[in-house]
Amino acid sequence: MKKKDKGPAVPQERHETVRREIISVLGRGEASAKDISFEVRIPEKEVYEHLSHIRKTLDKKDHQLLIIPAECAKCGFVFSKRERLRKPGKCPVCKGESIREPLFSLSQ
Repeated sequence: MKKKDKGPAVPQERHETVRREIISVLGRGEASAKDISFEVRIPEKEVYEHLSHIRKTLDKKDHQLLIIPAECAKCGFVFSKRERLRKPGKCPVCKGESIREPLFSLSQ
C-alpha cells in the first residue's frame, strides 16, 4: 500500500502568539495541559514547554502561574513538592498509576 504524499504542513493561522493564547485560557480558570492543548490546538508536549516559559516570565509581572499539584486517585497522595509540570508516572506511596493531572491557573 502506497503512502499518499500530503505535501508540506501548513501552519495554522493565528491572531495571537501561542503563549498569549495559553495565558488567556488560564485567565478564564483552572485548566489541565490536555484542556490547554485542545483549546490552543497544539500538542500536549508543547504545552508543558510553553508553561515553563510562562512561569518564568509571569514572575516578573503582576500575575503568577498557580499550579494545583497532581494527586494519586488511589491513595490521595499529593505531589506538592514536585517542580516538574508534567503528570507523574507512578505514586511513590502505593505505586498506583492512576494519577490526576496537575491543574494550572493565573493568580489575579
